[in-house]
Amino acid sequence: MSYYTVRGIVGRGFPVIFFTSIIGIFTGQILNLRLENLVAMPIILLLIPALIKIGGDTGSMLGARLSSALHMGLGGNLRHNPVVRNSVLAAFIIGECAFAFLAVIVWMTGSILGIGMGLATLMKLCLIAGTFELIMVYTSTLTIAFVSHRFGADPDDTVIPLIATLGDLIGVTGIFITIHLLGII
Repeated sequence: MSYYTVRGIVGRGFPVIFFTSIIGIFTGQILNLRLENLVAMPIILLLIPALIKIGGDTGSMLGARLSSALHMGLGGNLRHNPVVRNSVLAAFIIGECAFAFLAVIVWMTGSILGIGMGLATLMKLCLIAGTFELIMVYTSTLTIAFVSHRFGADPDDTVIPLIATLGDLIGVTGIFITIHLLGII
């Protein structure tokens, strides 16, 4: 039963947390490189934390469901597996609804603070960047969950920390790509 000892848990968790720390530093540097542009558009500063949080949280939620399903013996053809399909679809619907709600909340907050941007522009920004983030995060979630399970690692130890951190990186990248595509900054 060395699997649930302090030594076992730390031994499996430390490399993952170390790796996610490096990704977090890299994500911070991406934000730092674009700091002047972000300060010029303070409403984007309101948007970034919530947007990246939605992708990481829904990806972690999906990862937890897949991890539980793998522990209970999920197998067979993954493409046509209803557990995988329904979990991804439900997480995607929740994520898209959250992005639309976020656009409205940020628009209202920006209007109150006098740093507004049009609701249509914010909605496009949230939905395009959010959809990009969800697709990339969910693909990563599925890959990490099934690869870690296949190689004998517990998906509970790998999926959630990696996806929460990758959600930040992918979300920030998605925001900057979408801002560029929409010509906002």
